[in-house]
Amino acid sequence: MNTTIPNNGLPKFTQATGSSGNGPATTAANPADSAATAPKADDQLKLTDSALALQEAARTGDTSAIDSQRVEQLRQAVADGSYKVDAGRIADRMLALEQQLGGTGKA
Repeated sequence: MNTTIPNNGLPKFTQATGSSGNGPATTAANPADSAATAPKADDQLKLTDSALALQEAARTGDTSAIDSQRVEQLRQAVADGSYKVDAGRIADRMLALEQQLGGTGKA
């Protein structure tokens, strides 16, 4: 494997196309090689229901689900130091999420 480091500091990996694997890489493209790597017409992509829901949520741009008045109240409470964190409630919800994801819920 040949490795060169360009100016941006990230390594650039090159592959030798020769049969020995130790010779320099050739730059001429072989038409048979490009046909082998070209995408096939029958390739398909199927998204899960979760991925489709995320895609739809990102596409709509609907901001009505955000309660801007509540957000402002929370922002003010954090700013003036009156916001209280309920650690027990956070822990309970984290455990519930862990159980939903298939975990045991016990540490």
